Amino acid sequence: MHRSVNEVAYKIVYYGPGLSGKTTNLRRIRDIIGPEHRGRLVTLCTRGERTVFFDFLPVNFASIGNDRVRLHLYSVPGQAYYSLSRRVILDGVDGLVFVADSQTERMDANLDSIEDLENNLESYGLELSAIPTVLQFNKRDLPSIATAEHMAMLLNRYEWPNIESVAIGGSGPLETLKLMSTIIAKQHSGLLS
Repeated sequence: MHRSVNEVAYKIVYYGPGLSGKTTNLRRIRDIIGPEHRGRLVTLCTRGERTVFFDFLPVNFASIGNDRVRLHLYSVPGQAYYSLSRRVILDGVDGLVFVADSQTERMDANLDSIEDLENNLESYGLELSAIPTVLQFNKRDLPSIATAEHMAMLLNRYEWPNIESVAIGGSGPLETLKLMSTIIAKQHSGLLS
């Protein structure tokens, strides 16, 4: 959380394996939220590739007490060789959305990404169990997907809330953000007490 006069910003990081839909989530949110409530989606790309270094989308969330609350949404690159980038982007994280790929052949990639997330958080002295997290099961519209129950058994280590999603043109991205926003609002209200 970063505070300035009457404004507080929470950093939400979308994490998950490569091509699980992290960037697609941010683009969908950008397209749904009115321009008066969001900033510009900023994407830093690597040389000539589609691979994203990170995405950043500021969202004007609400006012809680006397504070105007902004959510700063980031997505991280999922490819293994961007591990250092993911670690840097996690610095100062207030909440996580883990975007898991529902395709059965991607379960190992999901598990590897959760391990990577835990290791990167440990480098900052943080524990995954202590950070508000929403688990999103994305790509539910594809054939050959794991059941939500199976995915929860494999990935849901800390009884996180989970949401099924179709980030491209379906439901899930906004519902995920609303759930994370509710968690952040409760946490923020507790800080005001």
